[in-house]
Amino acid sequence: MKYMLKKIKNVDYKSFYQHSKKIAKKVHKPTIFILIDIVWCALFYGSGYMDYFEFEFYLLKRKERKSYLTGRLNNEIVRKYNDKNDWDKLDDKIKFNHLFKKFLGREFVDLRECSLDEFKKFLKGKDKVVAKPVNECGGKGVVVIEEFKNIKKLYEDLLNNQQYLVEEYLIQDDELSKLYPLSVNGLRVLSFLDDFGKSHILNVILRIGNNGKVDNFSSGGMYTFVNSNGVVYVPAIDEKGIIYENHPITKEKIVGFKVPHFNELEKLIDELSLVVPSIRYVGWDIAVTKNGLAVLEGNQYPGIFQVKPSLSKDKKGILEEYRKYMDI
Repeated sequence: MKYMLKKIKNVDYKSFYQHSKKIAKKVHKPTIFILIDIVWCALFYGSGYMDYFEFEFYLLKRKERKSYLTGRLNNEIVRKYNDKNDWDKLDDKIKFNHLFKKFLGREFVDLRECSLDEFKKFLKGKDKVVAKPVNECGGKGVVVIEEFKNIKKLYEDLLNNQQYLVEEYLIQDDELSKLYPLSVNGLRVLSFLDDFGKSHILNVILRIGNNGKVDNFSSGGMYTFVNSNGVVYVPAIDEKGIIYENHPITKEKIVGFKVPHFNELEKLIDELSLVVPSIRYVGWDIAVTKNGLAVLEGNQYPGIFQVKPSLSKDKKGILEEYRKYMDI
């Protein structure tokens, strides 16, 4: 109830109504019917109105709707399995880097503890670096820096902008650069650590940049899904709902793309999951470099990723896979 009340309070009602009108026109039904159906789904399936639109509940029958993970259920999983006292170990990017240093595959500095001379030493021999705020998400505040002419000014600007974490830029595998070369196109891997200390991969998503230097969905990127053999099996989609069979810039085919080094993923997730075992349900961001896999960050409040019904033959959500390992 608390969760639902919070959601109701934070609804953007203008956007809610506009989305409803658009869907009503698409399915040839009155807008009031869609509005009532959204409320019904919220009460019986725990879906927020963005769940309803993103996972196309208007195309689903009751049994199909029950198979989809919703915002309320995702919130319950986080509350049940992720100890809030340890959230900062993943949420704070610098704390995360220290804890997971073995798996980073890159150097980093914390500008709050780094002098100008130490910063100059860190930059020596590097063509580009990435600067990040410590606690932002969705790619907000992340910049790729390729110009080091005035290091003193750069150092001061980063401190003023609170972009305290500066990392070596990872060089991704050539195959991923063919898809899109301007961003590190990473994997989002959702995993769960069971009662016996065994990790399970629930879902693997490939995020791809598009006309920008980060792959984040909220920053203009797109995402698609990867099967257990490391192969993309559905087209990619962006935040506007545009579907891509081929990348709009590189023209590379997306469906059928084989993720390099995918055979290393299970072992890596096993090891990552045991570093902070009190956080059992995690969305890991993984880079695929020329030298193998490297962890970028871990999300203690993972987003929901499911194939849209219009892209799926069986119109089936991810909930069944989650329930194999979780009591939800």
